[in-house]
Order: sequence, then structure tokens, then C-alpha cells
Amino acid sequence: MATQQRGHSTSMLALVFVAGLILGGIVTVYALDNQINTLNNELSNVENLLAEVSGNQTIYNQNFTVYQNATAFSVLYSEVKDSVVLITGRVGSDTVQGSGFVYNYAGSMVVVTNNHVVHGATDVNVAFSDGNGYAATVNGTDAYSDLAVLSVPSAPQTEFKPLVIVNSSLLKVGDPVIAIGNPYGLTGSLTTGVVSALGRTIPETDLAGNYAIANIIQTSTPINPGNSGGPLLSLNGTVVGITTAIVENSQGLGFAVPSDTMVKEIPYLATVGHYDLHSYLGVAGSDMDYSTAQSMHVNVTYGWLISQVVSPGPAATAGVQVNDVIIGLNSTRVRNGDEMTSWIEANTVPNQTVVLTVARGNQTVLLPLQLGTRPPPPS
Repeated sequence: MATQQRGHSTSMLALVFVAGLILGGIVTVYALDNQINTLNNELSNVENLLAEVSGNQTIYNQNFTVYQNATAFSVLYSEVKDSVVLITGRVGSDTVQGSGFVYNYAGSMVVVTNNHVVHGATDVNVAFSDGNGYAATVNGTDAYSDLAVLSVPSAPQTEFKPLVIVNSSLLKVGDPVIAIGNPYGLTGSLTTGVVSALGRTIPETDLAGNYAIANIIQTSTPINPGNSGGPLLSLNGTVVGITTAIVENSQGLGFAVPSDTMVKEIPYLATVGHYDLHSYLGVAGSDMDYSTAQSMHVNVTYGWLISQVVSPGPAATAGVQVNDVIIGLNSTRVRNGDEMTSWIEANTVPNQTVVLTVARGNQTVLLPLQLGTRPPPPS
């Protein structure tokens, strides 16, 4: 009986042990299943993250290819290089040279360049990319915008490959641009950069009688002597400006006359020989700033501070006074002299009436002003 009890107990223990194993196995399987599910979720998250990173990398590489692919520049160059010309002439015993580009004005092929390239020059000639050179005639010039238009009557029509001029007012700071010209006589040279600022003014003391050339494009595209008059191009190969000046000893600080100015003036320069529609205020001054405002005990810290009013002149007639600060034109805010001069150049013609917003002391005055015409530039 005792033996039977031990056998029964042993059997019960065995059953309990087996049940424990089964239950432990179930618990273990359940725990492993949870771990597997957790690992699968984490793996899925990692895969999604890798896919997202890969997608971003693909977009970046696509942008890089569009803007930096050397093949695209080479294709663009091949399409426009034959439109850029070398201009040479003589001033006294010196040889002068610059660049220009072919443009189709009303069915007539002309060459557009800078005024300073041909000013005072004789024996002006144009050489095309194939090396053929021809005598050129200066049709018209404008010192106030540093523009000139030439004709090359003896060149066959097959030499002319005109470029398209587009609207420069659509340019934005940061837009990529390309310059093609003849720096130091190295014909057909291409450089690249971006639009680094808009609405600049640059002084022209010799040819423009101290009037600033207004509404200028500033660019990081390298420009050197001999580039003057060459086209500044968009990535589509269309003309957005004409390279005109550099700051000596600067690193990538060049300037170009915008295409909007060219479009206004080419009809006059090609047919009349000059452009006489530059508006005139009759004032001199400087940029207003915080320190000057503090010393004058006024509240306005921006604008164009008037230091001289020419009499007789449009500003004098309108009642502008010394120490007035021009802070607006036709309700457009004016922060400095660059903005004032560029706005007038881009938006007005002589005899047009504009409304000046003037800070006088700590008051604001509105002054209607009828614009005049700049006197002719020095000969």
C-alpha cells in the first residue's frame, strides 16, 4: 500500500513536472513571440528611416546635377559662343578692346556693348568667333547707362547669331548666371557665379559727369578687363545683363547693366544715336543712418539725406530742403540712395510727376515733384 502511494505520488509529481514544462514552454514561446514582434517593428522603423534618408539623398543629388553639371555648361557654351564678339579700336596710339554680343533689333543685326569700350575710339572693328573681322560703325551711345550699339555692314548675314534678351526684373539674388567675353584678349572665355545683389548704383566720374549708373546687377561671376560689353546669361542662354565694371582688388565683385535697361534704350541707340530719357531730381546727398539721425535729433534712421538742392531744378521747385530725408517714392519705401536712384531709373521718365515722402525734422511731408531731364553727358 505504501508502495502504491509512493508510485501514485511519483506519478503526480511527474504530471506536475510535465505540466510545468508545458506551461513554461507556452510562457517562453509567448515571450519570444513578443520579442520577435518588437524586433520586427524596430526593423520596420529602421527600414522606413533608411528609405527616407535615401529619398532625401536622391533629391540632393538631382539638384546637384542640375546646377553643377559641367556638361550642361558645355552645351550652353556651344549654343551661345558664336554670338559673342571681340571689339577692338584705337584711342590715340593705344589699342582698346572689349566684348559685345549680337542682337536682332527689328530685323537688323546689331552688336550691343558698353559705351566705355568704344568711347573716343577710331578704327572700331568686330571679330566673330570664327576669327573673321570687319569694320564696325558706332550707331549710338549712352554714358548714363554705359551702353552702345554698333552695326557691322560689311559682315555677311551668316556671321550673325543673335541672342535673346529677357526680362531682368524677374532675377532674384542667388540665381546662377554665366558671363562670356574676352578678358585680356582671351576670346570666348566663360565664367560662372550668381546674382549677389540687385538695384546697385555705380559711380561714373569721367564719362557720366558724376551721375551714377543706376539699377545695376551685382554678381559673383569673375569679370576682368576685356569682359566689358559681354553678355550676362541665365542658365537658359538668354541675356539678363551686360557686364560693365568691377571693383579693383575685390574677390568676385562685378557689375552688369540689366537687360530691362537695354530693351528700353536699344531702339534709340540703334536709330537716333542717343537716349535722353533719364529723369533728374536736382539734389545731392548721402545715405541716412542711426548715427546721423542721433546727431540730427531725428527719428528716421534710413532714406536719402539731402545735402544740396540745385536751383533752379525739380526738387527746388517742389520745395525740397537741405536736411530733408527722402524715405519714399509713390508710396514705395526708400532705404538708401541705391534704392532711390534705381527706382527712378526703372520706373520713370522726364516730366512725370512723382510724390516724395520726406522726413523733415520729426514730421512727414508729401511733396509732388515733376521730374526733369538730365543734362547731356560730357563729350
